[in-house]
Amino acid sequence: MGATDAAPDNAATRQEFLRAMAQVATSVAVVTTDGPAGRFGVTVSAFASVSADPPTVLVCINRRSPVVGAIGINGSMTLNILASDQSAIADTFAGRSQNHKPFDFGCAEWLEGGLHLRDAAVSLHAVVTTVQEVETHAIILGRVMSTCLSPTEPLIYARSRYGRLASIES
Repeated sequence: MGATDAAPDNAATRQEFLRAMAQVATSVAVVTTDGPAGRFGVTVSAFASVSADPPTVLVCINRRSPVVGAIGINGSMTLNILASDQSAIADTFAGRSQNHKPFDFGCAEWLEGGLHLRDAAVSLHAVVTTVQEVETHAIILGRVMSTCLSPTEPLIYARSRYGRLASIES
């Protein structure tokens, strides 16, 4: 089926899709950017490695978010995969914090020019190579230029709740 073809009559509804995806456990990340367009950050759960040769990652962000335009103009992003004790940071950059203004960088400590989150499980700084709009979201691909690793376990999100790894041994 081509991108412009109509969806089949038996396609899943939005609510069916959301219920199904809520069952999938994912890590939680805050994507940050800084440059001529300004400093921005947003919580995401849709990100993945794409290639090790060269190291490439992708993130998906709602295309209405000002972060998408800022990443495009700034030309880089940092993908901060949160540690299991950083759910308050996830809430802040999702715009639903009880203690901080939405998207407030003051909610955490930052390294390397203010884009790498201190004590994140993993931080990957990438130069943007592609921005592609698909339906409601932008898929942003970036070539990884530097990494920061921590021995902490990642924050997990499933069934509309935060959690931590239980059965995977390090």
